[in-house]
Amino acid sequence: MSKKDRPLDIVVYGATGYTGRLVAEHFVREYGKREGGPKWAMAGRSLSKLEEVRDLIGAPASTPLIVADADDPASLDAMCQQTRVVLTTVGPYQLYGDALVAACAKSGTDYADLCGEPAWMREQIDAHHETAKSTGARICFSSGFDSIPFDLGVLMLQKEAVERFGAPAPRVKGRVRAMAGTFSGGTAASLTETMKAVAKKPKLALLLNDPFALTPAFDGPDQPNGMIPRHEEETGKWAAPFIMATINTKNVHRTNFLRGHPYGEDFRYDEMMVTSPGEAGKAAANAALEMLKNPFGAKPPKPGEGPTPEQRENGFYDVLFIGLMPDDRTIRYGVKGKYDPGYGSTSRMLAETGMALLDSDAEGGVGTPGSFLGEALVERLRDHAEISFEVED
Repeated sequence: MSKKDRPLDIVVYGATGYTGRLVAEHFVREYGKREGGPKWAMAGRSLSKLEEVRDLIGAPASTPLIVADADDPASLDAMCQQTRVVLTTVGPYQLYGDALVAACAKSGTDYADLCGEPAWMREQIDAHHETAKSTGARICFSSGFDSIPFDLGVLMLQKEAVERFGAPAPRVKGRVRAMAGTFSGGTAASLTETMKAVAKKPKLALLLNDPFALTPAFDGPDQPNGMIPRHEEETGKWAAPFIMATINTKNVHRTNFLRGHPYGEDFRYDEMMVTSPGEAGKAAANAALEMLKNPFGAKPPKPGEGPTPEQRENGFYDVLFIGLMPDDRTIRYGVKGKYDPGYGSTSRMLAETGMALLDSDAEGGVGTPGSFLGEALVERLRDHAEISFEVED
């Protein structure tokens, strides 16, 4: 059966979990009453829990439910054979993701996740990129707050730079100007598992610190150090380390790599958080550096837990990208999202990545939202996820 003839368009795997349920809610909210909407299904380990969540979110009683388990590869193979796209929230992916990526790559099924685990991602690139290319499967990592606003923000800034200046910006700064919300329990669990893996295999630390860890056979120029607090002329404020920069920067470089280096082979990029001017800003930047030692506090969120609906609704984020040209000209581009970044916005981004994959003609492989989908995903996020992408004068 060809992929286009499969009975389902999209399966939300992990739909009984906190974030998976939010992804399923997005399909009910955005496409439940639309003619010609996607044929989507919910998947998880327990049929009774799937039925419970289906009814809780107001999905039609006819919504297909699929029992699949990360410990049962045959069930994952069967799930992949039924659908064109699998969206998975079942992490940490280094514990539960191997068999699903393998099944999707083998069957030509498109895949998107919320992974922020670069060591595992590199393992999957090495293991499955060529297979996915041969079957046409698009394996799309990091399709949430890690790393879509950053990956696509740089892509859109560079598009504007070429249109305005005739060339891409060789140096881009990503700066988180404001953010309200929480990181997900999955993010905390992933970081914990990554640190355990490093303790067992110290060589992984080299990979985690390498900005080009996801670009096999390509090693670009030295990159700016985003771990040192500093005052910046472009914003007039202090900049502090940003906890998700480690994964986001790698994905930005992989997008550039897979697209044939449209940003240039000499491209340099970093991400930081903006605090405030003066001594108060300096103190806040230094405090942020200390927080990196224990970013989630004494009681980190657990997978399956999350904020209240009101907290999700009140969350937001505002990211500025500054492109620096060799002749001192600059370009500024903003990405702003409504809703809690780790849950409310992330669930919308993952769902719309799935929708964009349905319409994509990109070749298969292990890639990123930027490399596979680019501007097509930007338009979907504008229309269906309340995320703005705009040049700033």
